[in-house]
Amino acid sequence: MYQISNIYFITGIAVIGGGLFGFDIASMSAILGTDQYNNYFGPNIASDVQGGITAAMPGGSFVGAICSGWLSDRMGRKYSIQVGSVIWIIGSIISCASQNIGMLVAGRFINGFSVGICSAQVPVYVSEIARPEIRGRLVGCQQWAITWGIMIMFYISFGCSFVTGTASFRIPWAIQMVPAIILFFGLLFLPRSPRWLARKDRWEEAEQVLALLHGNGDTRHPYVVQEMEEIKSMVEFERNNADASFMELFKPNMINRTHIGVFTQVWSQLTGMNVMMYYITYVFKMAGLTGNNVLVSSSIQYVINVVMTIPALLFIDKFGRRPTFLIGSTLMMTWLFANGGLMASYGKPAPPGGIDGIPAASWIVHGPASKAIIACSYLFVASYAITWGPASWIYPPELFPLRIRGKAVSLATCSNWIMNFALGYFVPPAFENIQWKVYIVFGVFCAAMTLHVFFLFPETAGKTLEQVEEMFIEGGPAWKTGVVKNAVDEHMRPYKKGDSEVVHSEKLDV
Repeated sequence: MYQISNIYFITGIAVIGGGLFGFDIASMSAILGTDQYNNYFGPNIASDVQGGITAAMPGGSFVGAICSGWLSDRMGRKYSIQVGSVIWIIGSIISCASQNIGMLVAGRFINGFSVGICSAQVPVYVSEIARPEIRGRLVGCQQWAITWGIMIMFYISFGCSFVTGTASFRIPWAIQMVPAIILFFGLLFLPRSPRWLARKDRWEEAEQVLALLHGNGDTRHPYVVQEMEEIKSMVEFERNNADASFMELFKPNMINRTHIGVFTQVWSQLTGMNVMMYYITYVFKMAGLTGNNVLVSSSIQYVINVVMTIPALLFIDKFGRRPTFLIGSTLMMTWLFANGGLMASYGKPAPPGGIDGIPAASWIVHGPASKAIIACSYLFVASYAITWGPASWIYPPELFPLRIRGKAVSLATCSNWIMNFALGYFVPPAFENIQWKVYIVFGVFCAAMTLHVFFLFPETAGKTLEQVEEMFIEGGPAWKTGVVKNAVDEHMRPYKKGDSEVVHSEKLDV
């Protein structure tokens, strides 16, 4: 079967798996404030019930991410993502046909199971086919796909909000099957991960994939030869030193990397970004917006999210992971504390039962302060989109050796989803009970992650996956690590003579 060789086109198809998460976020955030949804599943859905409906998706994602490591190691990155796309279609059918809250929760849980598989394995797949100098940009496209999914689905849901009856939410929940169908059939034309093939002793196929992607089909291309040698050395080293199991992630020589990968995803959730995505309509209601102004104003943050992710994709490989994390957490801390202070100083409790009968919309601010809250919310989204959004997906796959990469990234992604589940369930009651203090809580988390990143997160930008492995083996303070410039030149040095490349034509002993 024909296989696509353009690395950007391959990435564009694969990251549709990330876009499924975005579709799910917007399919709830744009709908939960509509009368049609509340009248059918309500009326007056309690805060903890709505939290449970929202949290069903990340709960399923947690289970899916746990299973994805085993599935990926057994079936490969490509086929595991295809399985995820089929599961998504099943979940969407159940959600679309929901007759009650229980059926809706079941559909969202199954959707989440799919997202858990895809969100864990798409970054692994892309990182294993990409050259080091563009790896961050390509893996970061997962976050860009999420932002596109959120924005597209939000506007579809917004348009359907003018439809009367249950069709207003059933149509969007049916449409979200379309990207999964595209993903399933698109993956048929993508190559498999060369590193996974090598680990399965399918060396000829691995070499052909590398040649297809990086050597214009020439297996004697210097980059292909060098990459094959490094992969072969790493596979042999790993086989001689350890078996791939989840328990290896907690051994003394691996626990530091495991903690970094897990906390990258934990901190990404504790920034509060997905809370802003799920419950932004509540925030803007508390800021004094009413009617369609709530949804229109909410949609602006989704546009900001898409646009501000682009600079990160262009510059993150040159700028590095550490500075991206540090600047992002500092800026988000600023906007969160500003919002909390504005609400505390200029707001007051909403009428009993909350604004428009929504208990979580329990605080209200009017006048210039409300405009400042909206502005800080937009700045918060922009700060996340250009920093932690893409970087939190790029970083974990770079940390681990090949033999446990699938399992390690699935564990890191599990931590993302269990925090997403907890926050999705926690936030509506939190807004109801502690109001503006919710912002202070997330602001403190941002301060903590800034310190954690500075002292313990090493730089991986510009390094090959094998060079990252060497960095961890050698050790050293995280704050002394930096971006490797001209990684490919260093990678190719043994195959250059003067200004002309000398093609290594010896056959590999594989």
